[in-house]
Amino acid sequence: MTNPFRGLGVALITPFNEDGSIDFAALETLVEKEITEGVDFLCVLGTTAEPPTLSEAEKAAIIQTVVRVNNHRVPLMLGAGSNCTEAVCQTVKSVDTNAFDGVLIVAPYYNKPSQEGLYRHFEAVSKASPLPVVLYNVPSRTGVNMTADTVLRIARSCPNVVAVKEASGKLDQAQAIMEGAPEGFEVLSGDDGLALQLIEMGAVGVISVIANAFAAEFVRVAHNLDAEANQHLKPLIRLSMADGNPAGIKSIMSQMGACHNVLRLPLVPACQEVHEAIAEELRRF
Repeated sequence: MTNPFRGLGVALITPFNEDGSIDFAALETLVEKEITEGVDFLCVLGTTAEPPTLSEAEKAAIIQTVVRVNNHRVPLMLGAGSNCTEAVCQTVKSVDTNAFDGVLIVAPYYNKPSQEGLYRHFEAVSKASPLPVVLYNVPSRTGVNMTADTVLRIARSCPNVVAVKEASGKLDQAQAIMEGAPEGFEVLSGDDGLALQLIEMGAVGVISVIANAFAAEFVRVAHNLDAEANQHLKPLIRLSMADGNPAGIKSIMSQMGACHNVLRLPLVPACQEVHEAIAEELRRF
């Protein structure tokens, strides 16, 4: 299998109404805006979407909405990870292959598996998945770093594992993966702040948070290696993560009128200090 996810992808937020219900009108507007502004693919129900707080019925409704609005215009990636291998295998078996082009599978969290456990988890998921699989390494959230050796071991033995979303923050680790990758296996940046550097090093794109608000601007970074655009966005990228994700991006988007500044517990909106700093940076921007 080949990797259908290159260039700029956006990890879609889940907009909520003031009462905490899903704001489907805002979600439809967001998807249309992202496609119009030139993103190359969309990630549905990734970390930024707050999936642990969504019911199965809500997840199904979000999927239905995004699939309908997208209407096959850009590739769709489904976040389908969990810390139960059997549950992930069942999920990927049931994905609508007519609607989605691949699945994003985060390293199991909380369990803190060994590198051997990580390998066996992804080996099982690979065998179960009818779609291309993108690994997601984000040790700041999962509690375990999937090493370059483990990523490459998976890539060599699982032909439908086509890429890794690398968000360890370790440039040397990303470089080792790129240098040792078998043909057809690629790296995507999982960190907006390092996207330009990683793409310059050989990554084929980025799965972005800030692109929810600034897709057109970040397209220039991902497609054209535009250092000026990257520098212009850096303060907002930093602030988007200052109080956690998606608190920062929802603060930005609410101040831009794109969604309410509402998250579901245990997540809460960005603190007043960060919210005000974002407001000041948006005025400058």
